[in-house]
Amino acid sequence: MLQKKNTQVGKNNFKIILLICIFYFNLINNSYSENILKVSFTDIKILDKISSKNTLIKLKNGESKKFNDLLIKSLKCKNSEFDDNPEITAYLQVTDLTDKKNNEVFVFNGWMFSSSPSLTPFDHPVYDIWLVQCY
Repeated sequence: MLQKKNTQVGKNNFKIILLICIFYFNLINNSYSENILKVSFTDIKILDKISSKNTLIKLKNGESKKFNDLLIKSLKCKNSEFDDNPEITAYLQVTDLTDKKNNEVFVFNGWMFSSSPSLTPFDHPVYDIWLVQCY
């Protein structure tokens, strides 16, 4: 009598194990990416050029905060994935409240980089802003 080997069972087990591994690695990768992108606060320093005082401001992303004559809003903040040369990037919108005629125009609207603040400079006669950290 000839015995038939059940090779289908082995193939099905291999497929199930492969699917479980793919699902597991996908789950780990997504949770790692969400932790990197899930930054909810931005720290910026503001220099008052008249009084020469530095002030550290903590901004919650998506909310506006008033600092003297400026209304500052951080929309996004991101830390780099590389540890050897950390780069912090934030998308900021700054409105000057003293300019009543241009209420809808931003003094600064764009990305700010911690390693090179002169790349997209914030030009204001009284204040200077630079990015400190995201967390």
